[in-house]
Amino acid sequence: MKHYFLDMDGVLVHGRNPIPGAAEFLGRLREANAEYLVLTNNPMYTARDLSHRLKHAGLDIPPERIFTSAMATARFMHSQKPGGTAFIIGETGLTQPLYDAGFVATDISPDYVVLGETFTYHFEHITKAIRLVAGGALFIATNPDPSGPSESGLVPACGAMAALIQTASGKEPLFVGKPNPLMMRMALNHLGVHSEDSVMVGDRMSTDIIAGLQTGMETVLVLSGVTREEDIANFPFKPTRVVNAVNDIDLGE
Repeated sequence: MKHYFLDMDGVLVHGRNPIPGAAEFLGRLREANAEYLVLTNNPMYTARDLSHRLKHAGLDIPPERIFTSAMATARFMHSQKPGGTAFIIGETGLTQPLYDAGFVATDISPDYVVLGETFTYHFEHITKAIRLVAGGALFIATNPDPSGPSESGLVPACGAMAALIQTASGKEPLFVGKPNPLMMRMALNHLGVHSEDSVMVGDRMSTDIIAGLQTGMETVLVLSGVTREEDIANFPFKPTRVVNAVNDIDLGE
């Protein structure tokens, strides 16, 4: 039996609405006793928050089955500098894992500037981040996504704001989230499984599919999100399989 790593937006949900067949697919995973983990580059919400939001969309996914780029970022930073300090731009989904990992939030000579995503980017916070990074703070960003969906349309995401800070400070960030294999390896360890027995399911070639390929997983591209079938030819790599939506995945393959 394969183990499944599932992207969230575009695979299980569109905004607050479940993708048709997602609940049924999760049910089939549970019936088959298959290990699975929802992987999301969204760093704004904790795993408990996301579990609650998904439940309201009709998808019963416990917090321990959710792994975010913010959680990966906190674990990576703890491995590099336990008990360090950080200037943090983000919501509870980022600050909580960093606090849990033993980091102290400060704007006084921090070891790191950590950029996530927030409902409102304040110019003074971005300016502070630029000055701290230019002054020697190490620059970490949760995920490279330049934009993300909202109820009213596209909004700038972590990658776009990181580009602003990089351009102004002259310092390049380390992105921890997909497609960085760092996040994928942490997710495999979190679930306690091996890449050769695992499948990455996602709707983005540039993050989900390449991340799975670089980690040695099988990959399934679903066409229920941002990627169209004709887009695949634009990339120098291919998914193992392409399906219309997540419930079209045959667990026996």
